[in-house]
Order: sequence, then C-alpha cells, then structure tokens
Amino acid sequence: MVKKVLFSFAFSLIFLISFSQVGIGTTTPLSTLDINGNFSVKVVNLTGDGNGGTGTYVDIDDGVYISVSPQATDDEFRLPDATMFPGRVYIIRNIQDTVTAKISTSGGLLFSSGSTTNGATAVYLYEYAPGNDYKKSIIVLSDGANWTYFFGLF
Repeated sequence: MVKKVLFSFAFSLIFLISFSQVGIGTTTPLSTLDINGNFSVKVVNLTGDGNGGTGTYVDIDDGVYISVSPQATDDEFRLPDATMFPGRVYIIRNIQDTVTAKISTSGGLLFSSGSTTNGATAVYLYEYAPGNDYKKSIIVLSDGANWTYFFGLF
C-alpha cells in the first residue's frame, strides 16, 4: 500500500513539474515562461584585433547583444559552432562607421532567412557609405546545425 501511495505521489509530482508554467509578474502564465514586464539581456562589447582578413578572429562566446568594433577592414568575429548551441540567439551590431566587420562561424553555415540553399561561411556588417544600402546589424539564430541570419535596420 505504501509503495502505491509513493508511486502515485511521485507520478503526480513528475506530471505537475513536466507541465508547469512559470510566470514573472503574472499569477496566470500562459506559456512555459510568461514575463509580464521588461527583461534585459547581457550586452558585450568586442574589439577587433586589427588584423582584418588575415585569418585571425575574435570569438563571440558570451552575451546576447554584441557590439563589435573592428579596428581594420574585415576584422573577423566568430560565432560558436551551431551544433553546440541549438536555439542560441545573438544580436550583433557593427558600431564603427568606417570599417567593415566580418561575421563567421566555427561550425555550420550562415543562411539568409529567405534561403534554404547557398549557405555562406561569413557575412559582413558594412561601413557607412552615403546612399548605400549598408547592413550594420544582424540577428543570428542556431537551429542546431547552422545559423540563420536576419539583417536589421536597427
């Protein structure tokens, strides 16, 4: 009898935990995590090594909002291997107006949000040029195999 009661209790506890929802600022969460209010993400500033395009790089391994500051054209900033971090999201912005930043990955390819073919090994966040459609910011998401990127006008 005791075993049945313990089994029933354990099963109920596992069932309750596996279907739980957490609310922050709400007593009736509607999602696994439901935030009623503001939230913040970690901001990291990375400075290029000034060796633009020579095969050296600066790893992106921390933070969510990343401000990159290349010191030479095509200073490279490298995302981690997409297979190691499924679901990871980064927002990256080139804060320099006169130098291009190269964004690459240590594993997987970079696919434009509108493409399922022609993955790239790198994308570029361009320097400012009057009249040009320059790309200063990018959002990248890991699907567990590759990175998908979206250029933003932010």
